[in-house]
Amino acid sequence: MSDEDLLAAYAQGDARAFGKLYERHERAIYRFFLRQGTAAELADDLLQETWLAVVRNAAKFEPRAKFTTWLYTVARSKMIDHWRARDDAISLAYFAGDAANDDDEVMIDIPASDAQRPDHQAIARAEARAFVAAVEALPPPQREAFLLQVEGGLSLDEIATATGAAHETVKSRLRYAMNKLRSAMEGWK
Repeated sequence: MSDEDLLAAYAQGDARAFGKLYERHERAIYRFFLRQGTAAELADDLLQETWLAVVRNAAKFEPRAKFTTWLYTVARSKMIDHWRARDDAISLAYFAGDAANDDDEVMIDIPASDAQRPDHQAIARAEARAFVAAVEALPPPQREAFLLQVEGGLSLDEIATATGAAHETVKSRLRYAMNKLRSAMEGWK
């Protein structure tokens, strides 16, 4: 079943349909929040707020756009509402292992040959930190467009809808973001 069909089924009382939607998109939305620079606890809260909004508005959803476009629009709105109310964002470097919480998994999966060797693990972790720093250094509109495309799998038109920006603006933001990330990661080739 498509996401839109699952949401319609949920709106008509099928709780299992909501469970399937949640399973499909929960981790990606959570990562979207984390990579926007929020702390894990805040990402959990924003995730709950997002899904509560989905529950509250399921009956009102009109499939003019894909469900994922609508879902990321809701998630983005929840995050913006939080930022407006408080400014307690944490650096993305926290999630690449720079914080004291070394037991957290690295959120960026970079393949390394013979991954069990400590030297390869150290290099992979350093590369992950460099990538996270490069993403963090992007101007917020470019970072947001990049994360919506990479994490959310949204198309240019869907990102434009979710952010309220023009199609060409989104295209430019993504192009600039990719160029900056490529340039930042050149030394890791």
